[in-house]
Amino acid sequence: MVNIKNNTISILGCGWFGLALAKKLIGLNYSVKGSTTSQEKLAILQAENIQPFLVNFTAEAILADSAFFGADTLFICIPPKRNSTELLDYPKKINSILAAAKDKSKHVVLISSTSVYADENKTVNETSEAHPDTDSGRVVLAAEMLFKELFPENCTVIRFAGLIGPDRNPGRFFAGKNNVPNGLAPVNLIHQTDAVGIAVKLLEKQAFGRTYNACSPNHPAKMEFYSAAAKTTGLAAPYFIAEKKNWKIVESVNVPEFLGYKFEVGI
Repeated sequence: MVNIKNNTISILGCGWFGLALAKKLIGLNYSVKGSTTSQEKLAILQAENIQPFLVNFTAEAILADSAFFGADTLFICIPPKRNSTELLDYPKKINSILAAAKDKSKHVVLISSTSVYADENKTVNETSEAHPDTDSGRVVLAAEMLFKELFPENCTVIRFAGLIGPDRNPGRFFAGKNNVPNGLAPVNLIHQTDAVGIAVKLLEKQAFGRTYNACSPNHPAKMEFYSAAAKTTGLAAPYFIAEKKNWKIVESVNVPEFLGYKFEVGI
C-alpha cells in the first residue's frame, strides 16, 4: 500500500538501477517521474508509464523542466563518470542538482557508494569514519558532504556496494585471468533486487535522514565467489593468488534497525 503522503517519486538518472527502481515503484502504484539525458530514451520511459523528462546537467547548471523536481521524494542516481575531467566535476554537478531540488523536493535521497570506505583491513559500518583511497571514492564523499550542508536536517544517503544482477554478470569480471591478486579478500556486493528493495523499504518506512550501507551480509572470498560465478555461466575459470592483502567488510547497522529489510538474493 502506497503512503499517500509520499506517493510522487522523481528519479534523476534512469540507468541500470534507476530504471529498475522506477519499474518497481510503478508496479506499487507510485507516481514516478524519470529523467534521461537522451531524447531517444524518453519513449522507453513513457512505455513503462514513467513520466519522462529530459534533464541535462553540467557543473554550472541544470537544463530541466522545474516540474521534474516537484516530488515527495527525489532519488539522485547519477554515478560519477570514469573520465578523469568529469569525475572531478561530480561534486559540482550534485551541488547543481541539490540547488534545483531545494524547496521543491520534500525528501532527497542520494545514491552513493561504499567506495567512501578505504580497504583498511577491518569491518566498517555507518558509524565508521570514511577515508576513501580512490578518486571515485573521494568525489562521492565530497558530494555527500555538499548534500549534508544543503540539507542538514534531512540528508538521506544510500551507499551501494558493488552492484550485480541483470546485464552485470560477475562471472565476466575475472574470467580466464591468471594470478589475480588478493584472492582471499572478502567481497562486498549487492544484487539489483536487493538494491531496489532497500530503496522501496525506505519509502515504505519513511525512514529518511540517515545513511544506509546497502551491502549483502554475505562476504565470500573473491576467489570463491568469482570462480563459482564464472563456472555457473560457462566462462573460463580465473586463477587467484591465495592471499589476503587489502580488504574491508562493509556491514550495516541502519538497514536492519530502521528498515527491517531482509535480503532476498544471496552472494
